[in-house]
Amino acid sequence: MTSFGLTLTNRGVVTGDSSLEEMYDLARRVDEDERFASVWVGDSITAKPRLDALSLMSALAARTERVRIGPGCFATTPVRPAILLAYQLAAIDVISNGRLTFAACMGAADASEFDHFCVPPITRSGRMEEAVEIIRLLTSEDDASYHGKYNDFDDLTIEPHSIQRPIPILIVSNPNPNDARNRERGLSRVARLGDGWMSTTLTPELLGEYLSDIRRYAEEAGRELPDDFDVVAFHSVMVDDDRDAAFAEAKRFLDDYYFLDHSESMVRRWCSYGPPDQAIEDIQRYIDAGATSVLLRICSGDQTTQFQRISEDVLPAFARLRKSSN
Repeated sequence: MTSFGLTLTNRGVVTGDSSLEEMYDLARRVDEDERFASVWVGDSITAKPRLDALSLMSALAARTERVRIGPGCFATTPVRPAILLAYQLAAIDVISNGRLTFAACMGAADASEFDHFCVPPITRSGRMEEAVEIIRLLTSEDDASYHGKYNDFDDLTIEPHSIQRPIPILIVSNPNPNDARNRERGLSRVARLGDGWMSTTLTPELLGEYLSDIRRYAEEAGRELPDDFDVVAFHSVMVDDDRDAAFAEAKRFLDDYYFLDHSESMVRRWCSYGPPDQAIEDIQRYIDAGATSVLLRICSGDQTTQFQRISEDVLPAFARLRKSSN
């Protein structure tokens, strides 16, 4: 059964598309609605300024009781010190009573953040992989040792212990289908290191194709993917019965968010915009392709009204589909 999550726009406190109070309120409403299984926040430091992901996840952990909490996705994994990050994530897991899921991402190669933190972009994949290994190690064992290219330590214990031993880690990967080398590297990394996989920019067709690749790479590596291996599709929505108005607002949101002038095809790839049936159709395509979780990001400056429309006009369709399939 596919689960749903809501991604809060913590970048909205900079762009004007949300506020701290609204994010708290939406998190509370998600926590009370059992159709949602998780709440997520974005991550960046200087490239796309926003309210810090770790700080906000801590606050959400203290304000919710049921839903899982995570970053969708944690783009600054390579620039943050891995030991410190493991310590911070363990603390959030304690605050949430074991409800944290981490999503490791290596960020964009041209992001200014790498220069700001004196990290060569060419090292981002290696640093991310070491961070994943260290987070898993330090939230599993005491007196742990690690000897890598970028990290080296002996007999290290993180306390207090995380509730989850270890914290589950999704690997984010969206390789260009025309770049065979990066496609293999990215998807084999998921097969080798991930408790699950998060995609953020893929079409449903590519998600299904890449999922087959991940399973094949895991088999070749002698790894049996767990039954609860989570296939997470990040998808944006803007619901309005007037399709032109929905497109205009989705484009404005994405332009402000990414500092880009999005074409209609770019908006369509990122976002379902228009009447509820459009969102229902697009989400179902991800589910049919193999997504076990769909994270919904609202592309609008009116996050609360959009959440209401999703709750009332989109999600009930999937409850009906579940009943009809039983």
